[in-house]
Amino acid sequence: MFRRDGSPGWDAGRQRSQTRLAAPRGGADFALGRPGGEMIREVLRMGDPRLLRVAQPVMEFGTKELAALLQDMRDTMAHLDGAGLAAPQIGIDLRVVIFGGMSNPRYPDSPAVPDTVLINPELVPLAADEEDGWEGCLSVPGLRGWVPRWKRLRYAGCDESGRRFERSVEGFHARVVQHECDHLDGILYPMRVRDMRRFGFQDVLPSDAIASIAD
Repeated sequence: MFRRDGSPGWDAGRQRSQTRLAAPRGGADFALGRPGGEMIREVLRMGDPRLLRVAQPVMEFGTKELAALLQDMRDTMAHLDGAGLAAPQIGIDLRVVIFGGMSNPRYPDSPAVPDTVLINPELVPLAADEEDGWEGCLSVPGLRGWVPRWKRLRYAGCDESGRRFERSVEGFHARVVQHECDHLDGILYPMRVRDMRRFGFQDVLPSDAIASIAD
């Protein structure tokens, strides 16, 4: 959870002690296989109560189950030309997000973000200043909203092997991380929109809303 008082949204000490994989509480309704073995999972849409649940920490790393989940997430994100994806969006209640990678045809002007697997994340703002920007989401199709985010932050967590890492980032990279990690606490970006005059359907909003971030 992103707190406006500038404190981290997760208990850093508690997260560091959790190193086994928690079992997910149910999945999405269906998955679509593709040639080559890829698996495209259903992305839940706003209104589905599963998107409002708080995800559970991963408790075990290096398992076949975690590897399969990450591959399904990568396949699904690539199939939908997404910039990121959180496990709860495919109905898996685990604190796992992926984002970044190669240039995205939906967001050709966006700065590059490294291909990242982030598990049991911790986010800490590096300053109190915020930056507004347009956002969209695969779970909120066809809509865009003007969302405030911390401009600079440090995030930490584990990769798929359980190795801990951290980065200090700003701008677009910081926005992507915050957007994806919000899903782990049952938060969708419309819940952060402050001015509903700047929230609407992509095809009727100003042109600057088109080239915006989305999952």
